Amino acid sequence: MTLYALREERPRIHPDAYIHPEAVLIGEVRVGPGSSVWPGAVIRADNGPIVIGARTSIQDGAVIHTQAVRQTRIGDDCVIGHLVHLEGCTIEDAVLVGSGSVILEGVICRSGSLVGAGAVVAPGTEVPSGAMALGVPARIRPRTVTPDSVKINAEAYSQRHLPQHRDGSHEVTLAECLEH
Repeated sequence: MTLYALREERPRIHPDAYIHPEAVLIGEVRVGPGSSVWPGAVIRADNGPIVIGARTSIQDGAVIHTQAVRQTRIGDDCVIGHLVHLEGCTIEDAVLVGSGSVILEGVICRSGSLVGAGAVVAPGTEVPSGAMALGVPARIRPRTVTPDSVKINAEAYSQRHLPQHRDGSHEVTLAECLEH
């Protein structure tokens, strides 16, 4: 993994978290226990802290940034999908953010909400608990998800994928992969 300090601020990673060797963390990034950051993810906290709670999965290619006036905070038991962009927003506990979505400054995704794949959530939007945000620009569909349905996705990463990679993943050579 590539870790960078900015002046005195450096990433702080819980020993139970998994950071893939090809992820990049810059500045005041905090990663909680049981969380995972996957290949190609870039978490750049150059304007203030980015806090990631416990058992949260930051998937491949995600870009997480912060702003001088708005921190980026991600709660416990969240799944931040592949190629997601988060910018100066708050993601509470048990939120699923679908692949390729963009969540802009000042957005609050309340606990037990879902942002659909490819959605763009406009600045200042609130996604209520139990609601989905779908489309471009995202429209809110209230009372369409349950916190338990979101939490099941997070549990798959913290209980199956994280131990599999943390305890059994290792680099191999091309020669080891060639079939004879």
